[in-house]
Amino acid sequence: MPWRVSTFFTYTHNPKKSYFCTAFKLKRLNSQPIKIVTILGARPQFIKAAAVSNALSQHPNIQEVIIHTGQHFDRNMSQLFFEEMHLPVPTYQLDIHGLPHGALTGRMMEGIESVLLTEQPDWVMVYGDTDSTLAGALAARKLHIPVAHVESGLRSFNEAMPEEINRIVTDRISDLLFCPSETSVSHLHNEGRLAANARIVMCGDVMKDAARRFTTLMTPPCPPLPDRFVLCTFHRAENVDNPQVLRQLLTALEQVSATVPVVCPLHPHTRKSMEGIDYDTEKSSIRFIEPVGYLEMLYLLNHSSLVMTDSGGLQKEAYYMGRFCVTLRNETEWTELVECGYNRIVGTNPDQILNAVNQLLNTPTEFPVELYGNGHAAEIIAETIAQTK
Repeated sequence: MPWRVSTFFTYTHNPKKSYFCTAFKLKRLNSQPIKIVTILGARPQFIKAAAVSNALSQHPNIQEVIIHTGQHFDRNMSQLFFEEMHLPVPTYQLDIHGLPHGALTGRMMEGIESVLLTEQPDWVMVYGDTDSTLAGALAARKLHIPVAHVESGLRSFNEAMPEEINRIVTDRISDLLFCPSETSVSHLHNEGRLAANARIVMCGDVMKDAARRFTTLMTPPCPPLPDRFVLCTFHRAENVDNPQVLRQLLTALEQVSATVPVVCPLHPHTRKSMEGIDYDTEKSSIRFIEPVGYLEMLYLLNHSSLVMTDSGGLQKEAYYMGRFCVTLRNETEWTELVECGYNRIVGTNPDQILNAVNQLLNTPTEFPVELYGNGHAAEIIAETIAQTK
């Protein structure tokens, strides 16, 4: 691919801090559109891509090709999101899932590499911190294709989490790093281990763009909901793969449901783990429902009194909908929410969970602080990409 490469400096201003970073500018020597191959595989990535793909489509000089790795393959975890959010149909479906992390990443790399050799893109865009993210970034880097990473700079500082390894490595080899917050920008600068000529862009959170765009389209799930309820989701391996931890978490949720109804969309992996400990969902006081699409999740968030989750994305979505969150983990990447009091980190200890729920249910919800941009992150991303031509 014919390129002219020039180096310049980008200045990012913050009222409290100023950052300088080396950046790069790539100019094609022909008039062809900029071709982006986007790698998707999991539910949160579909939501983020819905906002960014729409913004990319507004630029006539950008062509997007989508690869769906198949990491989430259940209709309620994958296809439904493409349908209701009007995401472009993936050009390539790799159908790779159900394998251990190493095998999954390796198979994805193999499939993605084949597509990249065929498509010869100018950019590869990856989202977040899944195995699909890492596989896409590695495959592109080995073929010397520039990588754009949306949601760069997040850190839980828990390297026992596969997601933490994925995001660290992806940031290290990316050329454009789109950050959702000033904290994520700080993490990248503090580590100081970026690719040569990498560019950091503080764009805000694309999930805020999606929430702003799709809230008017939210739809109620079936069956009917209680007038007042706590919304709960949990699926992370550390919570559901250990029978003792899973039983402890379910005990806590049963205790909460004795005070206020708990509505829980049940992740397929969580359901399988619950079957392994002979937990009878029919006899539980927790109201388990099937996995829901994004528009139904927005409805649940908007009508809930409180959110309990181990999901990273749902912590932010709760904030965008003006709901407190109790996080069923020992850390979070979204530290701003904790610092501002919108999020409580409780792990899976029943007493801590119950105390946090009782306190936050009786706390007025006023969220005046804008932590993650102004809802135009996708436009900034698209414009940045368009200017690389």
